[in-house]
Amino acid sequence: MGSKNKLKRFRENESFENVFQPTREEVVSDSFALRGKWNADFFKNDNPIIIELGCGKGEYSVGLAERYPDKNFVGIDIKGARFWRGAKTAVDDGMRNVAFVRTQIELINHIFADGEVDEVWITFPDPQIKYKRTKHRMTNSEFLKLYKRILKPDGVVNLKTDSEFMHGYTLGLLHGEGHEVLYANHNVYKNEGSPSEVTQIQTFYEKQYLEINKAITYIRFKIK
Repeated sequence: MGSKNKLKRFRENESFENVFQPTREEVVSDSFALRGKWNADFFKNDNPIIIELGCGKGEYSVGLAERYPDKNFVGIDIKGARFWRGAKTAVDDGMRNVAFVRTQIELINHIFADGEVDEVWITFPDPQIKYKRTKHRMTNSEFLKLYKRILKPDGVVNLKTDSEFMHGYTLGLLHGEGHEVLYANHNVYKNEGSPSEVTQIQTFYEKQYLEINKAITYIRFKIK
């Protein structure tokens, strides 16, 4: 994407009511106004809040929001030019149950209060295969502690990935730490019984993976 195009998208994001781009200082000082008040001040309802971490173009957040109008969705990504697509679609379609925040995932406990979130989706994260990069792996122990903080006591996490490595690493960690695996499938399109929101909502890259017959994996779990 050219820098002209990026700038245009950044400017457009600023005009969207469903996009929030706080500074890092604002976030870490707990000055982000919607923390603990997403339902009351933005969505104006008491519906469950589901977040997508590393939402990319926002296809999953928007797809879930269309499918579940009685739930609220927030996509998180550090690259605003990416989620511009999802934000624009939501604005154009008059969707009131989806928003986007430009911030780093390790700061989400400053975006949401403890116990404010019902469900987390992690879609196609970078598997960070090299050992020295494990601290960036989005299902490592530290990240799980972070998700547990913002999740309600019965909250769940969904991991959808094309990486067999990430799938295996996460399953091993979950079993090793005694978390509750609700569902696990190493090829959701080949096995009957996969949840419909896993197979019927597809990201841009997922469609490319499917064209080359790459298996898509999925885990749904609770953090103990």
